[in-house]
Amino acid sequence: MLRTAILAAARSPRVERLVTHAPVSRSVVRRFVGGPDVASAVAAARDLVGAGLTVTLDHLGEDTTDREHAAAVAGAYVALLAALRDAGLIERRGPLTSTVDVSVKLSAIGQTLPGDGEKIALDNARTICEAAADAGATVSLDMEDHTTTDSTLGILADLRADHPGTAAVLQAYLRRTEGDCRDLAGPGSRVRLCKGAYREPASVAYQDRTEIDLSYVRCMNVLLSGHGYPMLATHDPRMIAIGQQRARFHGTAAFEFQMLFGIRPDEQRRLAAAGHTVRVYVPYGGQWYGYLMRRLAERPANLTFFLRALGSTR
Repeated sequence: MLRTAILAAARSPRVERLVTHAPVSRSVVRRFVGGPDVASAVAAARDLVGAGLTVTLDHLGEDTTDREHAAAVAGAYVALLAALRDAGLIERRGPLTSTVDVSVKLSAIGQTLPGDGEKIALDNARTICEAAADAGATVSLDMEDHTTTDSTLGILADLRADHPGTAAVLQAYLRRTEGDCRDLAGPGSRVRLCKGAYREPASVAYQDRTEIDLSYVRCMNVLLSGHGYPMLATHDPRMIAIGQQRARFHGTAAFEFQMLFGIRPDEQRRLAAAGHTVRVYVPYGGQWYGYLMRRLAERPANLTFFLRALGSTR
């Protein structure tokens, strides 16, 4: 019920106005969002990389309504990558990884536009991938609601023809995801596994938290036993411990943990100090409200961190 309420709030213009205009929100958002612009995103990345972590950055923009807007979002990523390169923050860590990754929502670069939206998104994604390759960074294609899954995986396959390191993002709460993991666990394949943050019908997604956790573990096993590079996106201590245990069982060190900016920073540093690669997902930009609500819905326990932050700013 809490998750449903959070998702309802995410769709409410009235709640959005209340939250985004509340003075206390500005202090809280700084804990969970890298900042409003490229300069602040670079500063956040510098702090994290300096602490022994790696980063993936997500440009938060308005809904894309036309081809020009989609191209502008792609241009924002190109500018970000250039700034990160010029700041000396990008370092390749082998053929599959880098200190810097960018996370791209295909809907932001044209996927859902009428007519040739998929082609527009593919062209813009190629532009971003080329800029990332030139800078030494990597690219991940964020997954959105289930209606876009096949389209996103199709665009991923096209991109991988020229940019094989482009990462998929899979959501464990979808019933299909274990099969998608098997399809994508091949050599050189980067896959981020998360639980999922959109409101989906029971026909396509597990609804019970225990079922979602069990699916996450099954999917994790598939990826860790494969020949790709799994990226385990979770703050759940149980999932982290199981990930460590299953990686030892499968005899692989070729994986990483991923966590959100501002959530469990001490755990991020603890895991990095223990020798794990830890990547921090850093959103930046002015359109932070929808992002924050989805993160709270993905794991309502995240609401505890948010409320504590609210209390500490009063």
